[in-house]
Amino acid sequence: MAKKSKVVKELKRQELVAKYADKRRELKAAGDYTALQKLPRDSSATRQKNRCTVSGRPRGYLSKFHVSRIVFRELALQGQIPGITKSSW
Repeated sequence: MAKKSKVVKELKRQELVAKYADKRRELKAAGDYTALQKLPRDSSATRQKNRCTVSGRPRGYLSKFHVSRIVFRELALQGQIPGITKSSW
């Protein structure tokens, strides 16, 4: 499990990105980069990090399922993910 502070920080970052998305788009279209620099640093979408929705783990993230590889394996073995089965040959 990831530290709670990291997970909360990422959630705040997501809120800031959503809040300033329209303003950032307008400033970029206008080419006003000085005003763009004055916006909060975390309002940029490139600063977001993909994290597992279950455990908060930042590494081994599977974007199609929004979980880490470890959680994915556990859920797949339990049959929680439709269409995913353990292969054997």
